[in-house]
Formats: sequence, C-alpha cells, structure tokens
Amino acid sequence: MKNRTANNYRDDPAAVAALVQDDQVHRDVYLDQDIFDLEMAQLWSNTWVYVGHASQVPEKGDYYATDVAMQPLMMVRHTDGSVRVMMNRCAHKGAKLVSDVCGNTGKFFRCPYHAWTYKTDGSLLAIPLKNAYEGTRLKECDASKGLVTVPNVEIYRGFVFVRLSNEGPCFLEFFGESLSSIDNMADRSPEGELEIAGGCLRFVHDCNWKMFIENLNDTMHPMVAHESSAGTAKKLWEGKPADEPKPMPIEQFVPFMSDYKFFDDMGVRVFANGHSYSGVNFSIHSNYAAIPEYEQAMADTYGEERARSILGTSRHNTVYYPSLTIKGAIQSIRVVRPLGPNQTVVESWTFRLKGAPDKLLQRTLMYSRLINSPMSVVGHDDLHVYRAMQEGLRAAGNEWVSLHRDYSPSELTQDDLTTKGTSEISMRNQFRAWRKYMMPQEAT
Repeated sequence: MKNRTANNYRDDPAAVAALVQDDQVHRDVYLDQDIFDLEMAQLWSNTWVYVGHASQVPEKGDYYATDVAMQPLMMVRHTDGSVRVMMNRCAHKGAKLVSDVCGNTGKFFRCPYHAWTYKTDGSLLAIPLKNAYEGTRLKECDASKGLVTVPNVEIYRGFVFVRLSNEGPCFLEFFGESLSSIDNMADRSPEGELEIAGGCLRFVHDCNWKMFIENLNDTMHPMVAHESSAGTAKKLWEGKPADEPKPMPIEQFVPFMSDYKFFDDMGVRVFANGHSYSGVNFSIHSNYAAIPEYEQAMADTYGEERARSILGTSRHNTVYYPSLTIKGAIQSIRVVRPLGPNQTVVESWTFRLKGAPDKLLQRTLMYSRLINSPMSVVGHDDLHVYRAMQEGLRAAGNEWVSLHRDYSPSELTQDDLTTKGTSEISMRNQFRAWRKYMMPQEAT
C-alpha cells in the first residue's frame, strides 16, 4: 500500500478496512488525521464509551463534565434521583453550560451567555423576554426542545456508559462476559459497592490513543521498558530475608520485573468487540500482603468459599474497548480521552471499596501515585516509548506494524479465547473490532 495523503480515507471504507490485516496494521491508523476523525464519528460514537461513575454525582444537581468522541457531555443527578447524560451545549447559541469539571447546579442549568435555563433532565425551563419570540419559528426549531440528551445510557454497577449514536450494538451484546471484571471489582466491597475516592490524575500523552490501550495487555514490555524504574526497586530489595515484610512500594514495584515465563503463564483472555484481560491465572497483584480484617469482612458478607473466589481473581488489566481500562484487584481505572491522532488525555481514578478497611484505599492510592500519576517513575517509561513510537512511525521504508506474535488463523473464528499471556492476540483483537466499527453500522 502506498503512503496516502489527506482526505483519501473519508469516503473510501474499503481503504480504511485495508489498513488492518489479520497479523499487522498500517501505520496510518496511528498517524492520519482523517482516520482519527472517522474514529470519532464511527468507532467512538457507535460503541459504548465510559463517561464516569455514578458516585461522582451523589446529590441532586451534582454534575460531572467530560468529552466523548470530541463532544462535550455532562452527567447530572436529576431531581428524581436518576443519572442523566446530555450535551454540554446551550440550545440557543451553543455556549457550554458548565465550564468546571464538576459542581452542583441546583435545580437547573443557566447559560452564562443569555441566561436560558434548563431543568436537570434537559428540558427548557425559561427564556428571558420570551414574548420577543412570539410570531417566530422558535417552537418549530431544535432550540425550543431544550438540551440534547444522549440517546443511549447504561449504568452497570455504578459505571455509566453512553452510545452517542442510535446505531450499533446493545450494551450487553457489546460487552458480554467481559463485564465479569467490573463485577469482581465491585464484589470486592463487603457492601458490593464502589465509590470514587479523591480527585483525578490527568495528563497528556504525546501519542495516539490506541498505543496506550494496546500497551495495557502487552506483557513483553515490562521487564524491558521498566528496567530502570522497577528494576532499581528490585535491586534495592535484593538480599532481604524471604519472610521480611515488604514495604508497600516494593510490593507494588518489584512484580513489574518478573520474567517472561511469569507473564506468559499469567494468560490473556479476549472477547468479541475488542475487550480483553490479562491475568487469567494470576497477576502482579496476586501476592500483596494479607489484610485479615478485610478478609474476615468479606467472609462475613459472602461466605468463605465465595469470598475466596472473589479475592482469588486477580486480573492485571481489563480493557473495555475503546475507552476504559480497570484494575479490579487494586481498585483503579484509567480512562482514555483522545485529543487528536498524536495526543491523548489519560485519566487515572481510584475507588474506595465500601465497608472495607482504610488500608485497602491506602494501597490503591499508593499504586496510583507510583504507577499511574504524572509523577510516576514507571509511567514515564511508557510515556517515553509511546512518544518514540509516534515519532518513529513517520520513518520511511516500512509502513506496517507487526502483530505476528503467536498468531493463528483459528483465532479469527473465536470470540472468546484464552491463550498465553505474551501473545499479541489482544492487540489483533482490538484491531478486528476497530475495523468492524469503523464501517457504517446498522441499528440493533
């Protein structure tokens, strides 16, 4: 395939589909502006994308504002207690109704430009000097209908997802059995519920959003990319007695330097529509120190056998393609907000397990600071590599990215497949979903 120039992909679905082969992808999927625009219009609009967690809007009038597919949205707790999602755009002249990321609007939204007001379900409440519109066509146009509400909203165990388009799969069809990772994360609470704890660690990655998503279940890179950071922590702990309790940072750092066999034996499972998780058998989170009072609280709630099953599930990263990744065993999530073909905002959020001892939250907060924050020493290893890939892919001579590791044609016919942890199957699986949803969809 020759290198393409701008605008060649916009009206050529066959050319877009040809960018993804069974075992490799063309570099334009990461570099091309037209491809990025099509992703926002097709993939990110026709699939289910994470907006936020219901615990972020606990009281009536609380709102949380974000972007999905480059469109400004706001999630709000309506006066009847329900959670609504609507476009953050005044129906009059288009001004964003809220500029803060979060807050409480009371019983209505008020536009900062001309003071049009809307109830928290989006319906139009009042217009200043409304009699000036008598005899006009206002009632016939969209402005009189109030705010645009997102047509498809689903809340699963507190996680709020939207599908911006009326086209595409239903929620359960899209996620299927992969939702078991959210279930396990919520079930780790003795009360069966999660809540956002604290603020967000949010920073820009100088790379295409897909590079970050692919990296999460790429288990061939930790012992290489993180040698300088986690490798240093491992050396600091060498020679310590085997029974000496590990400080929490050592406990969290050192497993990143496990060998290839460890990550291979972890296993990876892929699902239809691009979802996957690594850590089928165990993960880098499996050997954290026991917290007896927490384990007892879990046994009291679920019974000993069920509690052991919940806590014994220790998945590494679960990818809910294309927007959300979760670490259930450490109660943290990362959310992807694409800005362009070479820039992505990544948000890291921590959760509190309701009814669990504070030490669980302390562990989560420590992990977020060490691994996922802008100050992280581990995370900056990845940032360097992402930037290097984004820049390196411009080099001439080879326009394709290899995804051949452990490829087998048999995987093309299996929607739910478990295999060795170092396989690149999760990336191939993501690109098969990418190709599917970049094509025009039919409503279901």
